[in-house]
Amino acid sequence: AIEARGYIWGGVLAYHLNAGFILIRKPGKLPAATISETYDLEYGKDSIEMHKDAIENGEKVLVFDDLLATGGTARAACNLIEKAGGIIVGVAFIIELTGSLNGREKLDDYDVLSLVKIAVEE
Repeated sequence: AIEARGYIWGGVLAYHLNAGFILIRKPGKLPAATISETYDLEYGKDSIEMHKDAIENGEKVLVFDDLLATGGTARAACNLIEKAGGIIVGVAFIIELTGSLNGREKLDDYDVLSLVKIAVEE
C-alpha cells in the first residue's frame, strides 16, 4: 500500500486476501535497508521507498492506494515493485479522478480497478 491513506484500507484488504502487506513510503521513513524510485511531479520530482527484502522474486503483488489522480505515484510504486522482482497482478483504488488528469494512462500495462470514478475538468 502507498503512503499514507492507502495504509488504512490496504491493511484491511491484505487481511481479507490472507496476503502480506508492504509499506511504500516517502524517503527516510523506513527502519531497514531500502530501494527507491524517483518520479516526476508537475513542478519537480519526488521519491518513494520500500524495504529491500519486502518482496521475493516472482511474488505476486496487488498495488493499492486510496486515490488515482495523475498516476505518477502509482506508476512509481509499480516500477519499484518490479525492480524488486515482484509481479504486478493489479492496481486498485477507492477513488479515480477521471478527465484531464489521465492517471489511468500511466498504468496502461496493468489491470486497474477503481470503486468510484469522479469526473474532473480543468
